[in-house]
Amino acid sequence: MREIIKVKNVSKVYKINKRKSGLFGAVLNLFAPRYEKKIAVSDMNFSIEEGEAVAFIGSNGAGKSTTIKMLSGILYPSEGEITVASYVPYKQRKKYVSNIGVVLGQKSQLVWDLPVRDGYELIRHIYKISKEDYEKRLDEFIEMLDMKEFINQPVRQLSLGQKMRAEIVAAMLHNPKIIFLDEPTIGLDLVAKKKIQDFIRTINKKYNVTIIFTTHDMQDIVSTCERLIIIDKGKKIYDGAVKNVKELCDDVKILRVEMAQGEKVSNDGLLNIKECDENIVEIMFEKPKLQLERVSKYLNDNYLVKSIRPMSSEQDILEVVTKDSQMIVDTTIYESEKIHDNHFRIKLKDVNTQLGATLNKFVTEYDIKDVLIKEPEISEIVYNIYEGKVELKK
Repeated sequence: MREIIKVKNVSKVYKINKRKSGLFGAVLNLFAPRYEKKIAVSDMNFSIEEGEAVAFIGSNGAGKSTTIKMLSGILYPSEGEITVASYVPYKQRKKYVSNIGVVLGQKSQLVWDLPVRDGYELIRHIYKISKEDYEKRLDEFIEMLDMKEFINQPVRQLSLGQKMRAEIVAAMLHNPKIIFLDEPTIGLDLVAKKKIQDFIRTINKKYNVTIIFTTHDMQDIVSTCERLIIIDKGKKIYDGAVKNVKELCDDVKILRVEMAQGEKVSNDGLLNIKECDENIVEIMFEKPKLQLERVSKYLNDNYLVKSIRPMSSEQDILEVVTKDSQMIVDTTIYESEKIHDNHFRIKLKDVNTQLGATLNKFVTEYDIKDVLIKEPEISEIVYNIYEGKVELKK
């Protein structure tokens, strides 16, 4: 397959006017304006081959929408080079737009008061689509997206799910090489989402259309895309297969425990416990060095500690000096070894050992109905990446 999108060393910097208040400030704003630079995208590099389906995700303000707008020609980069289908999007917009389709989840390209079919006729004339090609594609898309019942209704009368299906067809009528989808399933019910996901997957495979997909819905990504790019604070932090996204993180396991009615779990702060509902808790076990802060706090809260510091390059061993001769006892998370006097070596156990010890503790100390050991879902991993709670593999 040939390369259809190339992004090289691209950055986007916005100038934000720092306005002053008051009469004197108004004069300064007029004659001596001051600006603050905000970096939206920083040194972005990636390429996409023809026919790929790629999801872009990132937290709000991460830079994904800015990246998509530069790819579609709406914005220009402050630095770097972008080529899409052999065009420079922001320089050759008139020629370029006939090669792309764009669907924005919150904006419409169809005329509000016109029936959907009449809106499509306008698009046919704008893009100079032959009558034969237009009718063939439209009939196929109407069938695929089950649009017969509302194709002759005005856009204003459509439900959100119907309107989004109509918008996607409008973006596909002129047979674009690339389609940009910005949160096309936002606010839709499960049935409407499934129809759109199936349609996107079909046109990608059947017509070899390159799909660029931005969404906050991980099910959209799993259902339609094979490749995932994660952007955070304007930088690309992951670019790889969706199925391998779990390999972003070092070993993470979740112990899900269903307690008997009325049974409560006491949390001393050592375990990462989340209450899911009245009788179910989940405990996440991360790589030992990601637990250091929680373990250090536990030791400070339960012992008279003089100092705590990491002892190993792996940061899974702590040296603890106490203020008295009190013994630090083992837990399900770490083993304690007395070096001399009031000096202790605290060795954090590996994930599987922690999980086994914690499970045994729950079985012996609580009345439980069921247990399940699982790996985190993709959505949980991505959320924890945003929150800085898990470590990316180098």
